[in-house]
Amino acid sequence: MTDLAETSDTSLWRYWFYGPSGLRAGWRLLIYVAIVFGGLRAEIWAARKYLAGADEVIGFLFTEGGTFLICLLGAWIMSLIEGRTIADYGLPWRRMFRGQFWRGAVMGFGAITFLLIVLRVAGAFYFGTIVLHGLEIAKWALLFGIVFVLVGLTEEFELRGYALFTLTTGIGFWPAAIASSAFFGFSHMSNPGENWFGAVQAGAFGMLACLILRRTGNLWLGIGFHTAWDWGQTYFYGVPDSGIVVPGHLLDSKLTGPAWLSGGTVGPEGSVLCLLLIIILWFVFAAIFREVKYPDPAAIPDPRRRQSQPPAALASGLEASH
Repeated sequence: MTDLAETSDTSLWRYWFYGPSGLRAGWRLLIYVAIVFGGLRAEIWAARKYLAGADEVIGFLFTEGGTFLICLLGAWIMSLIEGRTIADYGLPWRRMFRGQFWRGAVMGFGAITFLLIVLRVAGAFYFGTIVLHGLEIAKWALLFGIVFVLVGLTEEFELRGYALFTLTTGIGFWPAAIASSAFFGFSHMSNPGENWFGAVQAGAFGMLACLILRRTGNLWLGIGFHTAWDWGQTYFYGVPDSGIVVPGHLLDSKLTGPAWLSGGTVGPEGSVLCLLLIIILWFVFAAIFREVKYPDPAAIPDPRRRQSQPPAALASGLEASH
């Protein structure tokens, strides 16, 4: 009788904590969030102690770079616990800043340029004139390039790296993408000058980034797109980026007209035309990248169970999952 009770307790324990993908997704995500939360609290403490009165750009670089490293550290710790790799979470280092990143960068800069041209035709935007000269052009271009590479890395991996992969193993890719994108949009509400429509558009951009990840197999094209989109807005064209305006931009451009068209204080991302562009880009990317590549089916099952199975059993199991 005692043996039966112990067996039942063990089975119940395993049911609540373990599934086909190893430790259940909810518990893995909770551990990851705890690691990241602790790291972010330490980052805030360090910034207040050592960067009080520092240049705003230095503070931003520290914050963005620190946040990315904290998320990467959390994912690395979880990879050791789970027996997976960082590449399984969408960030293969062998493809770092290679072809996919630069293709994404061209697409991202082209997309924001196209949007602003349309706004100009509609009379809601004026390009203005160049206000930087000489070495100032290269200085600010490079500085904002570094800043927005960090932004692209941080925002893509923070929301569409480990967290999205783990949610996918629990509830499926598209429900996880919706949850991730909703959080991404909501997080923009804290930006000065942001409004609810801009936050909705940020969420829509999150869904586009999830599609790019789904069809390319990793985050690098999305990171390139994100980097160049933000760099184009903030530095090259000098328009508000999700409500944020900074010095050092190349053009003294101007948004004018009704906020629903121009985007108002939010910037182009608050324009209804931006939402239309995101929808168009969704279909463009879906047409260009037709094959589903993420997540890797071999990365979903519990790695320890895979390693303990003979190759034939593993192959048959993967075929059954398809």
